[in-house]
Amino acid sequence: MAIIKWIFWITIWVLVAAFFHYTLPQVDIVRITDTYEKRVDPGENSLFWAQADVGTDGTLANRDVFFIQTRRAKGDVMVYRNEDTGWGWPPYFKFDTSNLQAEAADAKSTEASPEWYAIKHYGWRNEFLTTFPNAISIRRVEGPDASKGIPWMNIIIITLFLAIVYAIWVRWRRFRRARIDPTLEAIEDDLYQKRQGVSRWFEKRRAPK
Repeated sequence: MAIIKWIFWITIWVLVAAFFHYTLPQVDIVRITDTYEKRVDPGENSLFWAQADVGTDGTLANRDVFFIQTRRAKGDVMVYRNEDTGWGWPPYFKFDTSNLQAEAADAKSTEASPEWYAIKHYGWRNEFLTTFPNAISIRRVEGPDASKGIPWMNIIIITLFLAIVYAIWVRWRRFRRARIDPTLEAIEDDLYQKRQGVSRWFEKRRAPK
């Protein structure tokens, strides 16, 4: 029973960690190599695509999506999608997809004359599921070793979440000690007394007359 309990809680916390890792913003230092637009038909991976641009028909089965191709300082390639989040989830309230695409197109550079940008994004890149992180913003930086900044938003959100979890846990322990544990002890005592009564009855039945 203890093993099942540990597996359950480990699974819960892994899912919570994955949720925050996907949703909270991250920053990459990259060199933008190209931008393009592509018709996308979300299927089984539709969970990892945002909605259509605000103001357009969001009921279409497919739509055009902007992409930003980059290369990181270590040389590996990363491709970002560029979609509005609008009023949906995650709550980045991003409405400037076209403007961001224009900025990214203007920021392209070559390996011979690189220009480096900090690109803020959320989401995961997965080749097997064909998912891409969604770019939120870009800003020019000095070079590939530039500071990404302190993720204050992530720190505040995670701290608030842990504080809420701790507060709920404390109140649950108090409730359990005050209400549940006494009830369980009373039930156990009642069952014990009944077992004792049954045992005495059988002893009397077996006793010689």
